[in-house]
Amino acid sequence: MIEITMSDNPIGNLITAVSSKSIQCHKLSSIINHVSSASLPEHVNQIFFDHLHPRLRSHRICKNNIDSNVALTVPVTERAIIVGNLSNMQEVVNHAESSRHMIWLHRDTHVTGVDWDVMTSVNNSGYQPNITKRSSIWPIGQVFHEVCCNTQRRMSEFFRNSTNREKPSVLDHSIATLFPLNDVEDCVKTDKNESEEKKENYFPNCDASVWMRSCKKEVIEPITGELTGKIPSWLKGTLLRNGPGSLQVGEYSFNHLFDSSALLHRFAIVNGNVTYQCRFVQTDVYKKNNAAQRIVVTEFGTKAVPDPCKSIFQRVAAVFKPENDSDNSMISVYPFSDEYYTFTESAMIHRIDPKTLETTGKVNVSNYVGIVNHTSHPHIMSDGTVYNMGLSVTPRGPLYNVVCFSPSRIVIDDSGEEKELSMFDQATIVASVPSRWLLNPSYMHTFGITENYFIIVEQPLAVSLTTVVSCKMKQQPMCAALKWYENENTLIHVVSRDTGLLERTFISEAFFYLHIINQFETRDRDYVVLDICCYRDAKMLDCLFVDAMKNLHKNPDYAKMFRGRPLRFVLPMKYPRSDVPLEYNLITAKTVNQGLESFQDNSDRCENKSGSEFIESSNEIPDKVTKAKRNDYKNILQRRAAAHRLANGNIFVKPELLCDLGCETPRINYEFYLGNEYRYFYAISSDVDLENPGTIIKVDILKKTRKTWCEKNVYPSEPVFVPDPRGKNEDDGVVLSSIVWSDKETRVGLLILDGVTLTEIARATFETPGPVPKCLHGWFTLDK
Repeated sequence: MIEITMSDNPIGNLITAVSSKSIQCHKLSSIINHVSSASLPEHVNQIFFDHLHPRLRSHRICKNNIDSNVALTVPVTERAIIVGNLSNMQEVVNHAESSRHMIWLHRDTHVTGVDWDVMTSVNNSGYQPNITKRSSIWPIGQVFHEVCCNTQRRMSEFFRNSTNREKPSVLDHSIATLFPLNDVEDCVKTDKNESEEKKENYFPNCDASVWMRSCKKEVIEPITGELTGKIPSWLKGTLLRNGPGSLQVGEYSFNHLFDSSALLHRFAIVNGNVTYQCRFVQTDVYKKNNAAQRIVVTEFGTKAVPDPCKSIFQRVAAVFKPENDSDNSMISVYPFSDEYYTFTESAMIHRIDPKTLETTGKVNVSNYVGIVNHTSHPHIMSDGTVYNMGLSVTPRGPLYNVVCFSPSRIVIDDSGEEKELSMFDQATIVASVPSRWLLNPSYMHTFGITENYFIIVEQPLAVSLTTVVSCKMKQQPMCAALKWYENENTLIHVVSRDTGLLERTFISEAFFYLHIINQFETRDRDYVVLDICCYRDAKMLDCLFVDAMKNLHKNPDYAKMFRGRPLRFVLPMKYPRSDVPLEYNLITAKTVNQGLESFQDNSDRCENKSGSEFIESSNEIPDKVTKAKRNDYKNILQRRAAAHRLANGNIFVKPELLCDLGCETPRINYEFYLGNEYRYFYAISSDVDLENPGTIIKVDILKKTRKTWCEKNVYPSEPVFVPDPRGKNEDDGVVLSSIVWSDKETRVGLLILDGVTLTEIARATFETPGPVPKCLHGWFTLDK
């Protein structure tokens, strides 16, 4: 169905048509979505198309040469806009008839003064207009059908969700789009078109190309760079980084950032100097792709290129073979005892040599414990124990399982001989929580842990298991299996580490998250405090499609779609009495963060007219948070976190804003403060509309202030805090960040900042033989 919204416009009415359908166009040698004003009725000033499929997209002229022998599916239904006074619809219809254009209208549309006969019928393929000869609309053989291919589904949802949050009002007249029937040559771009395109740069300070670079040559032997400043004498060790390495395979390219081949980086700090290396993780899929010079295995957002040497039957037979699943572990790197492994969401991890970056092995965790996948962010405890969370599919439905990997140990077997049990040999499920939906478990990138609890956040971004099977059979990208349930709540499960049983479940507004900052129990054990980098919805995953990143400067909604904020949830662990009023806040200021007094009124706070609280502070970058952006979060900006008893006995929690900047890949003083009461965290900015999007942020949770570091054309990665062995305070230490330059793709560096002041201490810069992309996550090991 096409839904119509109307808004005021100085030129006239602006009508936006949004649909979940698409049009299948056959044998059109050219499609032009721009009609010059001279060929339009006088009352229609201009017509242009916005948010079309990137293959056809341009702002004033949308064109694409199409082989007349190829059937192309053109998703034209995202948004088409006609600017002008549309009071006389008959003129538009007459124009369409005379110029042989097609007008798609809302089904059941009735327009005053227009004599036409439009009937719609619903069949398995969607809405198909049945049009009589008396109609002023010319049929051209196109048929509406359900958007089932990944690209169509993704783009349709992407742009449908980016419209105004208010429910659209269906008007009694509408225009969806105009398409020329005749084959015509592509319009020639004029100087005016070029100048207007240049003006449409909504985020001139953001360069997403730093993510999309492809490493052409590995740096196998360590190279020495140029050092400025002085590295602290105690700082000796290795920073390992993981992330996207190449979007290219032969003449083919990946569609999503998460599909990029995994590339490892190594910064070794020895005696005040730094060396650099980078190598691809030798995953099975990486080796297959390079051998075939095509994309052999379907990834998160990219469909595999079929093997021309295999028959259709051979392709079908290969669908469910385990070796045809991607093992591209390009997200993170973590230690298991003295071994290091690269991670992604699948259960397959790769062992690497921390000195040479050579891939030395592969472990399928599902061979040791009954899970089908796990998160990219396990927790490493001080005694060497590793916890991670994985999903298992059982006859009773999906289960979220916490898996414990105990340190390796020597045992005596039945024959009396010594035998070493690895951490994987000892993998044990220590806690389980059932999914709320039988066939749609939640997507999870991480989980939380405190002294006594595991924290499992079940967000309404779900993985459709039936769609997963369908995607495998059709060789469609797995992103098609993700579904956002915007009308469902987020559930926060608190599970006992002692018994493995669910203690409490709290309810929150729907939000999407990738990373948890930290979590801890209050000293009286009455509350669990949970800090998360939250988004309104899951649109930010769509922002990471390569086409979306390439065109972000032309998309005014991109920053809003990527808008996230660090929020604090406070979970009351004691059951309230049944006579407690529903409006009563179950959280008291004196019991939360008792040592930090975090709910005091600070001088660096201010309130807006509605009482919502914003954070103001003196920092190195101008505050670019406009009133419109603040309104995006007006119902979650709280003076302090709140919890209320619902009529059914459940507890609904409302978060508190920790910092009014987008914060991503957060890091804390992990070694000493994981699961404990803490004050500081470090992150990189996720706001693309800042004056300098390449910003490192330090947040003081107590004072609600922030410090920032930024430099023009420099893009830092995840800030890793390394504590000073002699330090006394939480932030005594340094922050390490791998940096790249937007104007120099063959340069990479290691930035060392003071953990207290966030000022630069030292920097090592390296010139490489090829492009270096920005990385995601890493791990630092201090030499002992």
